[in-house]
Amino acid sequence: MKRTNLFKIAAALFMLNGWYSANAQNGQDPWIVEVTQAHFNMKNENGSYKEWKELEKEFHDKVIMKNEFIQGAEVLRHLYTPDNSEVLFVTAFKSWGDVEKADDRTTELIKAAWPDTSARRAFFTKQRAYYTNIHSDELYSTMDNPKFFKSYPDSNVVFVKRTTHTSWPEGGSRKEIMAMDKEYNENVTQKNDEILASYPLRHLYGSDSRDMVDFIAFKDVNTMENVSNVSNRKLIMAHWPDKTKRQEFFKKYNSYSEPWHGDAVYMNVVELHK
Repeated sequence: MKRTNLFKIAAALFMLNGWYSANAQNGQDPWIVEVTQAHFNMKNENGSYKEWKELEKEFHDKVIMKNEFIQGAEVLRHLYTPDNSEVLFVTAFKSWGDVEKADDRTTELIKAAWPDTSARRAFFTKQRAYYTNIHSDELYSTMDNPKFFKSYPDSNVVFVKRTTHTSWPEGGSRKEIMAMDKEYNENVTQKNDEILASYPLRHLYGSDSRDMVDFIAFKDVNTMENVSNVSNRKLIMAHWPDKTKRQEFFKKYNSYSEPWHGDAVYMNVVELHK
């Protein structure tokens, strides 16, 4: 089952839109991140989590890990989301050209890994049985100021997918929001050791052009809640001790996004990380 490029559309034009059109990934051009939301087939009575992971691990080792055009990958399973069948396949590429190259390379690697047609058909029939025919795809471009894992954890961690919607205040500017975002990131996100990683993304091609998504990793749910309620607040108070200046900063900072946000909580599958 190919998951590297499910639609070949000339979406590269969208890379010039939005606040953060360049200079992501610490000075490099933005990467492209594809998020495919698949759904487990809850009627697959003969399946098991153990077999599902073994099948995905085999595909991961033989295809994803050997595909030089895929820079990173995560598989995230439902933890606290509206749909307990959800599973996200998150894949990162350096460029739009690499998205298409990765798709062709995946085809080559599949044929090399399962050269016998019958064996290949049997493997993918068994793998596909774990999913419904329903899926959705979103393409994002990376934004400035990511926080990378110091070292990838050897046990499952919690990923929060936080979605916000962009807004543009009167008199606002790209320079201003980028400076404010950098200030917040350097003094809160990067200094908070309870935030293991943060990957901010901007809509590139998908259902809502306002979308900004941040995948944020925490050790566990308790740590996630502590960051929201305690540790981030301590860092905010330390950097902006003056109440008036703090309120002014966040009033302006928050004016660049709608008041609404949505959170979905997932658990990673360590064995399927690249």
